[in-house]
Amino acid sequence: MITQQTIQQITNRIDIVEIVGEFVKLKKRGANYLGNCPFHNEKSPSFTVSPSKEIYKCFGCGKSGNAIGFIMEHEKYSYVDALKWIAARYNIEIEETVTSPEVKQQQQVAESLFILNAFAQKHLSKNLVETEEGKSVALTYLKHRGFREDIIEKFQLGYNLEAKDDLTLALIQNQFSIEYAQKAGLVTARNETYYDNYRGRIIFPIHNQSGKIIGFGARVIKSNDKAPKYINTPENEIYVKSKILYGTYLARQAINKYDECLLVEGYTDVVSLHQAGIENVVASGGTSLTIDQLRLIRKHTNNLTIIYDGDSAGVKAALRGLDMALEEGLNVKLVLIPDNEDPDSYVKKIGATPFREFVEASKKDFIIFQLEVMLKDAGNDTAKKSAVVNQVAETLSKFHRAEDFTKQQDYIRQCSGILKIDETGLTALVNKLKRERITKEENRQVNDAQTPPTDAPVEIHETAALFNNDENQEKNLLRALLEYGLLQWDEERTMADYIFEELEHYSIENPALENLLTIYKDYYYKGLQPSTKSLLYDEDDSVRKLAVNLSIQQYELSPRWDSKMEGMNINNRDISRQDVTMSLNYFKLRKIKKMFDENQRDIEKAASFEEQMDLIKIHKVLKDEEQKITGQLGTVIFK
Repeated sequence: MITQQTIQQITNRIDIVEIVGEFVKLKKRGANYLGNCPFHNEKSPSFTVSPSKEIYKCFGCGKSGNAIGFIMEHEKYSYVDALKWIAARYNIEIEETVTSPEVKQQQQVAESLFILNAFAQKHLSKNLVETEEGKSVALTYLKHRGFREDIIEKFQLGYNLEAKDDLTLALIQNQFSIEYAQKAGLVTARNETYYDNYRGRIIFPIHNQSGKIIGFGARVIKSNDKAPKYINTPENEIYVKSKILYGTYLARQAINKYDECLLVEGYTDVVSLHQAGIENVVASGGTSLTIDQLRLIRKHTNNLTIIYDGDSAGVKAALRGLDMALEEGLNVKLVLIPDNEDPDSYVKKIGATPFREFVEASKKDFIIFQLEVMLKDAGNDTAKKSAVVNQVAETLSKFHRAEDFTKQQDYIRQCSGILKIDETGLTALVNKLKRERITKEENRQVNDAQTPPTDAPVEIHETAALFNNDENQEKNLLRALLEYGLLQWDEERTMADYIFEELEHYSIENPALENLLTIYKDYYYKGLQPSTKSLLYDEDDSVRKLAVNLSIQQYELSPRWDSKMEGMNINNRDISRQDVTMSLNYFKLRKIKKMFDENQRDIEKAASFEEQMDLIKIHKVLKDEEQKITGQLGTVIFK
């Protein structure tokens, strides 16, 4: 395991906005940052990152945690692997204690594949530039295709020699597992003999979001009708084709910069456009777009421009996945390359600047283009035209964000004009399909409905809501303790001391909250400065999540209030004492009300006059305490 000193060093260096920003496009909103949640499908951003508290929280799906938890959840890493990822991000040297056999087993497959792939890439790149065969066959081919040496090095391109077992022998000599080499797709077996799987092919390494090599694409050089043009890594523990877009690691900064992602089909298209200085480009690998690939794009931008070949196959490939792209809230444009060219050949033919100008001038609206293609295919066939109307209505019904209403209405107007049908009728059909989808979704949610978890976020809307149940007040009190506990109440006590004293005759009934209070006290009396930040790294995952949910709120006051209301200090005033006092008082009032109810039932069941009088005295004590608290608050008690 990683030593505690290293973990402390890592947590001290963490910038959660930087780390989450590697995967989610964040925009500053007041003191926090906001973006679309990477863990569920949402159109309006509800994913909040708090740099001051070093936590994230999605108010849509409920996911929450710290930077380490984010990497674990997003990259599907173990706790140790997430720490290692962050350590590498900040160039922190890892010190480890002895790892248990169980943990080693869990880490072995993924780590072994990463290491094996990294070795294979270096060996294959060396083959390309240092061996006679590599230079005369593969490097010559690449240079003939117009690729410069710097771009070949940037994309870590390589070459697998024609020899049957060049890479296989290198892996064996360096003590790599043949089993893992087969799993990675680098080696294949026939008649109990091992062979290189990518013989005579140029190799394109494929990277994940953090830059590690997860697989390879291998392109044949010599013309061979029997051999497929490309071979890709088979799916394994680190390579899942439906979740990968080639070039994302190298393109993400440019995509963020230009707020647009260019999507092409092939590896060479990406490499050629990068060489031309067009770096906000990724490739789908010639397959239909998947929902995970679209979400990968949406992490960086909402603007997608698809650049495909202008032939019929290219058009059909471009149209696949349109509805999914609309549901993901992407603004989709289409550019078709003319004259039987592809992006790779066309940018080399006309040059970088004319290619940029061509793309900008040739962007077609995806929906209108799709409609024109379908109408052309339908011809004069009435049944096919009717199917086109239904298909267009189905597509337009996918717009479901409030901000897309105007866009949808404009599309309905344009499409009804092209189809030569009544605009009102198309609107009615679109709305019908939308209602059917909403009804279906609502039924699904009802069927899937579950009791909210005990670590649901604290939300206090008005005074009356505070009296709904004990849990609301208990959560609010724990929130105040986490936020202000280490501040001074007076010269002798901290606010935590004051809260502990006030809680002496009261109990926390929610088990999760009671556990959190116990852990807080344990930290506090050991001098460990408990707070939301320190509890974020508690070994208990439930404690970490509960600390986050208690501390981060969905809404915050705009910082502009202080400039609009001069002298009021709406955002920048100290409300800690007021918050702690009110949280304690509302907590006590709820508990006293509960004691009243219990005491009243006991009075009614009293077996003797003396017992009844004792219970009436308790009633008076409770009433006096209630009046004392309500006097401080000026609050009317709801019975």
